[in-house]
Amino acid sequence: MIDHNSDLSVLFSVEDGIATITINRPSQRNALSIFVCNRLRELWDEVDRNDDIRVAILTSSDCGTFSAGMDLKEAAKVRAEEGKDMLEMLSDPFHQRMRRVEKPIIAAMTGHFTAGGMVLAANSDLRVGMAGTMGGISEAKVGRGSPWAVPILWMLPQPFLLELTLSGDLHPIDRFHQLGFVNYVEESADAVRTRAKVLASTIRDNAPLTVWAAKKSVLSAMDLGCERGFEEAKRYHERVYSSRDAIEGPLAFAEKRAPKWIGA
Repeated sequence: MIDHNSDLSVLFSVEDGIATITINRPSQRNALSIFVCNRLRELWDEVDRNDDIRVAILTSSDCGTFSAGMDLKEAAKVRAEEGKDMLEMLSDPFHQRMRRVEKPIIAAMTGHFTAGGMVLAANSDLRVGMAGTMGGISEAKVGRGSPWAVPILWMLPQPFLLELTLSGDLHPIDRFHQLGFVNYVEESADAVRTRAKVLASTIRDNAPLTVWAAKKSVLSAMDLGCERGFEEAKRYHERVYSSRDAIEGPLAFAEKRAPKWIGA
């Protein structure tokens, strides 16, 4: 039978309004096992549910790879022992719950990212990568698929996305940075995490409703198109403009002090 219990495969902590989720399988290149995938699904619920969390950082243990994607050895074992495709064992096969998280997610990618690692990167809102690493969508080389890559069409040029999905080749992170998919490239794993923490701290200290509305607006525009997306954005921002935080912000500026956000 497949052993689905591995309590240390995903680490979770919350400090000063920032949640940190760490995929902790360095000896497996941080591959996504059944346990890891299902645990991530649970943690995205927790991030949204916990009012103490303002922003989340997704990272992994240092091994040169942010995530190698699906654990293909486990997938083969599931097929042999249970006669099922591994996706059938997952509560959220294509990580769609992560796309619906209302709080910002920063990917601190301390290594190569491919397949499921690219899914996690694409479903994050900001991305910090490490110099010298590679990224790609390798499914074509192993007979799998990438329906989850469709939203990337709003993040990368179509010809490059098709090259990724059709060739399965990996590309230097500098190319992803030049095309705007990666926000920052740092020289070391520690520098990647430091940059992610700085971004997270900045977001945490901003007006929470404004941050919420900004993310919702952009993702709605991706899903609906410009015209309908703009209408949805205006609807989300009604909550922002009518909030007490909308009064507190200008008042704090006028009084030359830090604002005291209440998120309402």
